Amino acid sequence: MTAGHNASRQTSGTGVDTDAAALGRARALARQRHLDRHAEFTQADAAAWRGAADRVLCVGTSHAFGGTEPALKALTQVTAPGGRLLFGDGYWASTPSPDAITIFGATIPSLPQLLEASRAAGWRVIHMSTADQREWDDFESTFRAGRQEWLLAHSDDPRAAEVRDWLDARERQYIGTYRGILGFAYLILAH
Repeated sequence: MTAGHNASRQTSGTGVDTDAAALGRARALARQRHLDRHAEFTQADAAAWRGAADRVLCVGTSHAFGGTEPALKALTQVTAPGGRLLFGDGYWASTPSPDAITIFGATIPSLPQLLEASRAAGWRVIHMSTADQREWDDFESTFRAGRQEWLLAHSDDPRAAEVRDWLDARERQYIGTYRGILGFAYLILAH
């Protein structure tokens, strides 16, 4: 989760994550881009973080709050009145198979249910868009790419078989189980 504040026309933000390595990479990137004086990175459970911000981003991390509905409710507490939340979350674009439900759980909403859950939590939907299939394909390929490159460079490594099996299983799941079934929506919400 990321929260942004606007004071004296200088935007600042707080990145909240439990992954120390990811936060370290974020700090380094902020330094490289000369944004470190505008950004703070906090190692914490996002669901327990108690700040308030004008701009909050929660993209693909509703699981940190226990799912879509708990995230939408919790984020009303950290988004200042009049602020905006960019909320990106999965939804079933079509009826999921039992295998897809096993992977993602039974609480993934349909797109209409996602919008209703937003309203039920007190949000107004200012804007909505969805990822197209090309964006999904790019995301999934990029997600696996680093491991693919590692495997090509380290085929003799004792871990290579495990990495290869994981990559092949993940690709099979995507192509055979949830490609075209799981969608992703980007909502700009206000309350």
